[in-house]
Amino acid sequence: MSDLQPVTCEHEGVKLKGFAAIPQGQGPFPAVLVMHSALGLHHMVQDIARNLAGLGYLAVATDMYGEDADLSAPEKAGEHYMAMLQAPENLRARTALWFDTIAARTDVDSSRIAAIGYCFGGKCVMELARSSRDVKAVVSYHGLLTTHAAARPGDIKGEVVAWCGALDPFGPPEETAAFRQEMATAGASWQISEFGKVAHGFTDPKAEGGMPGIEYNAIADKTSWAGTVALLEIVLAG
Repeated sequence: MSDLQPVTCEHEGVKLKGFAAIPQGQGPFPAVLVMHSALGLHHMVQDIARNLAGLGYLAVATDMYGEDADLSAPEKAGEHYMAMLQAPENLRARTALWFDTIAARTDVDSSRIAAIGYCFGGKCVMELARSSRDVKAVVSYHGLLTTHAAARPGDIKGEVVAWCGALDPFGPPEETAAFRQEMATAGASWQISEFGKVAHGFTDPKAEGGMPGIEYNAIADKTSWAGTVALLEIVLAG
């Protein structure tokens, strides 16, 4: 596998610059979009993309903030995060643009694309699913499940998976319940897995000692990853 390669596109005048981890062998490859947390493109996703490439997927870490976004401190990244939340139509369109950009690559099998996302990235992959793109699966880890425009019957084409912490202050039970009802109404094939005594950020080993309500949990981390790997093996099989 080669090292990370830049991938660019432009949305509403903003140049977006992500990166791809390319597996060994001859393409076209099944692809997995990896959507970053509120902290931006350099938080966690590089190693995740490399791990996915090692499993045979062309993994693309998508940039939702822009190449010139200041991510020098969590507070700076938070400004970009809030700006995206305040422009939900823009957010959904940007996730769809990334899907279209990757689907158009000659080394990608456009009929075999999935997306996974962490925290804010979890919201992004769910908005991608709601965009009616032919994404075979979306997986959210401790993600935000709310939306400005609920999925309608027929909108969601693939599997929808949400891994949640029961003690996540950013994903309270009423929002999980509303998401469950949305998916049922839309006729989606969905799965919500909830870990008791688990907070937000359970996949991030560096979350220890951070903000209240954010804490790494090895069981939730390893279990959710194993479940995702099994899911991808099925939905992206050639």
